[in-house]
Amino acid sequence: MDYSHLKIGLFIPCYVDQFYPQVGIATLELLEKLGCKVGFPLNQTCCGQPMANSGFEHLTKDCNNLFYDSFAEFDYVVSPSGSCVLHIKDHLKLENRPEESQKVRRKVYELIEFITDVLKIEEIAADFPHRVGLHQGCHGQRGLHLSQMSELNAAPYNKPENLLKKVHGLELVDLDRKDECCGFGGTFCVSEEAVSVKMGKDRVADHIRHNAEYITGSDMSCLLHLEGILKRKNSAVQVKHIAEILNSAIKQIPVPNH
Repeated sequence: MDYSHLKIGLFIPCYVDQFYPQVGIATLELLEKLGCKVGFPLNQTCCGQPMANSGFEHLTKDCNNLFYDSFAEFDYVVSPSGSCVLHIKDHLKLENRPEESQKVRRKVYELIEFITDVLKIEEIAADFPHRVGLHQGCHGQRGLHLSQMSELNAAPYNKPENLLKKVHGLELVDLDRKDECCGFGGTFCVSEEAVSVKMGKDRVADHIRHNAEYITGSDMSCLLHLEGILKRKNSAVQVKHIAEILNSAIKQIPVPNH
């Protein structure tokens, strides 16, 4: 389906821009492959989440104003980060402009949420022949409801898993504790370093125990935390954002001669 009539604003979090630019590029390419017309405001910067999470939400006024000025013209705003999207959805406030605040908050989507709920994509032309473990980021799962929480007696669903199952050659591994927190938690990993590291080690061990070659997820901040633990273990397991996997080029499958 052609979605080129929609103006999509690409919101790239500052840590992705600085440390994992390939995730931003993969997100852009994927959205364009899916028929979207994407714009990238060059003046965008931090959404203000680190300050708000540290108790200084009153200092995020300029971040809120800049975000609105950068993205107000777009029909949707899409980002490859559940935590930053949730912050905007729940906390963006423009002083004395409640209607404008609500308008921009309603049109911000995390990438998987946008592909599933807005574009309603049925097929993904991607190829990734590896064993992959899916890490469920807390903001995406519990805040944006990308997947059901295991502690609830409710019907299961999992939007990122459904998309990964459409990738040719990809084998999802079954984890023992599939929706357990990795321990990153933004500033939590600084204020509670020992607890954060232990939680991360537990998550890494679960993936290694099930012979995952890659750990993926929709929040690069969680994957950054897990990647640091993997590197310190000299592990061969790699991390890769789900946008990179969904954007991976499908190989031509040879047709047998008869």
